Amino acid sequence: MVHRAATIPHLAPEGRTTLTPTHRAFIVPPDRPTIITIDGPAGTGKSSVSRELASRIGLDFLDTGAMYRAAAAIVIDYGIDQTDDEAIVAKVASADLHFDWTADPPTMLAWDTPIDHRIRDADVTAIVSPLAGIGRLREHMVRKQRIIANQHPRLVSEGRDQGSIVFPDADVKFYLDADARVRAGRRADQLRADGRPADEAALLADILERDRSDSTRTDGPLVCPEGAVVIDTSHLTREQVVQRLEDEVRVRIAL
Repeated sequence: MVHRAATIPHLAPEGRTTLTPTHRAFIVPPDRPTIITIDGPAGTGKSSVSRELASRIGLDFLDTGAMYRAAAAIVIDYGIDQTDDEAIVAKVASADLHFDWTADPPTMLAWDTPIDHRIRDADVTAIVSPLAGIGRLREHMVRKQRIIANQHPRLVSEGRDQGSIVFPDADVKFYLDADARVRAGRRADQLRADGRPADEAALLADILERDRSDSTRTDGPLVCPEGAVVIDTSHLTREQVVQRLEDEVRVRIAL
């Protein structure tokens, strides 16, 4: 069942945003353990809005995609055969992937060394989806993510299987989506902003292939979790998406 609140912002026909009256600042009560999951395909803005939502409402932020990207970087940098599941899982396990929670945002560590600078590189992006389909690796990551939640029980957790597999009993589940062409355009804009070339046609093809790979893998496929709030971000700004998320959380968490 998909929930939608009647009081969330929406776009007017002219593209202007119609908002509900301004709310007072909303913070999840500090004594209330709360897990919020945000899933969806690549390019929907999940990471940025998840981080902003967590900051607004007083929760920690878990970027599970960074964990899989760190695993991909390890596989590449240590020259591990990408078809050798046993070697991959052993090496990633030895890295003891975890976050430095004293940083803002938390820093991804492998062997207690920051690896954030590496995980967004193109070669990592190219293999992260098939790598994430390795069943034993996903089992390892799910265990790690649940350990993190035990240590940080007030959490916004973002990824591909957070509401469906990792935290099926989450207090609030979201599924963000957007048209593939819009997602490709956003990625192109990010690359250009970094001074890098961007081929939108190639980016679109990559996104469609990643969608196919993520949604058809056997272990932890990308699906809309049962009971999730679905938000199409195609024509919304980041601020509008965050506001919709906050409004939904406000409605669903009784104060």
